[in-house]
Amino acid sequence: MKKIDFVIILKKVSENRKIFYITLPIVFVVSCLLILCVPRTYSTDTQVVPEIDNSKGSGALSSLASSFGFDLSSMQTTDAITPLLYPDLMEDNKFVSELFDIKVTSVDGEINTTYYNYLAKYNQSPWWSLLLAKIKTSFSSKEKIDKKSEFDPYNVNRFNDNIMNLIRRNVNISVDKKTGVITIGATAQDPLICKTLADSTRSLILRYIIEYRTNKARIDMDYYHKLVIDAKADYEKARQKYGSYSDANYDVILESFRSKRDDLENEMQLKYNVYSTMSTQYQDAKARVQERTPAFTILKGASVPIKPTGPKRMLFVLAMTLLAFFVLTLWSVREYLLKD
Repeated sequence: MKKIDFVIILKKVSENRKIFYITLPIVFVVSCLLILCVPRTYSTDTQVVPEIDNSKGSGALSSLASSFGFDLSSMQTTDAITPLLYPDLMEDNKFVSELFDIKVTSVDGEINTTYYNYLAKYNQSPWWSLLLAKIKTSFSSKEKIDKKSEFDPYNVNRFNDNIMNLIRRNVNISVDKKTGVITIGATAQDPLICKTLADSTRSLILRYIIEYRTNKARIDMDYYHKLVIDAKADYEKARQKYGSYSDANYDVILESFRSKRDDLENEMQLKYNVYSTMSTQYQDAKARVQERTPAFTILKGASVPIKPTGPKRMLFVLAMTLLAFFVLTLWSVREYLLKD
C-alpha cells in the first residue's frame, strides 16, 4: 500500500495556488447566487392523540411488546383502518384534493385566497425549475386550470396532478408506534400559511376519523329517523281519523258505531306504540353515534414559525466551497496519486 506524503501534497497545492485563488471565489459567488434563487420555506407541526378502542390490548402479547418499548394496546383496535395507516391517506387523491379549498392568508395580508390558487399562482420556484417546466410544456399540450367544472380527483390533468404532488411534499403525517401520537407537519413559503395548512390538515384527518368511526352508527340513525317520520305520519293520520269519527258520532249509541270507534282507537294506539318504539330506537341510535365519536387530545398546536427552516444557505455555500477545494486538491495531486 502506497504511503501518502502530505508534505508533497501541500507542495503540489501550493504550486497550483493560483487555480485555488481563481476557482474558489467563483464557486463561492455562484453558490450564493444559486441558493439565493431558492425561496425560503417555513415548517411547523401539530400533534394529536385519538381515542382508540383498546379493549383487546391486554394480555401476554402486550406485555411482551411493552418489554421492547412498544405500547401495543395503543395500536390495537377493532377498526379496519388503524392509526398506523393514517399517513397513507396522503396517497389518496380525494383526501389531498380536500385541501384545495382551504382559505389561506399570508403573514403580510397581501395574499388571501384558497390553497389551490396559492400554489398555482403565488408559490415561487427557482428559475431552473421554471425553465424545465416551460420545456416540458413546449413538448406537450398546454392544460388550463379548470376548477369550475365538476372535479374528479381520480381523473386529473397534469397541472392538477403536479399540485397534488406538491401538497404531498408540503404535508407530512407520521404516527409514533410506541405512543400512537399523530404528528402533522406542514411546509410553506409563508409562515402563516404554513400554520394554516397544518391546522387544516389536522382538522381534515380528525373529520375523516370521526366519519369512519361513526359511519355505521350514522347509517342506523338515519334509518331510524326515517322510520320515526313514517310512524309519526301514520299515527297522525290514525288520530285524525279517530277524532273525526268520534266527533261525527258523539251522540250515537248504536253498538256498531261504538265498535268501529273502538277499532279506530285501537288502531290509533297501535300506531302510537310503533311511533313510540321507533322514537326510542332513534334516540338509542343517536346515543350510539355519540358513543362511537372518538375524542381527541391536542398535545401540540401548530404555531407560526419565526425563522425559516430551509434552505440552509450558509451550509450550502460552505459545502460547495469545500467540495470545490477537494476537487481542486485531487486535480493538483493527480500525477502524484497515479504515480506507481
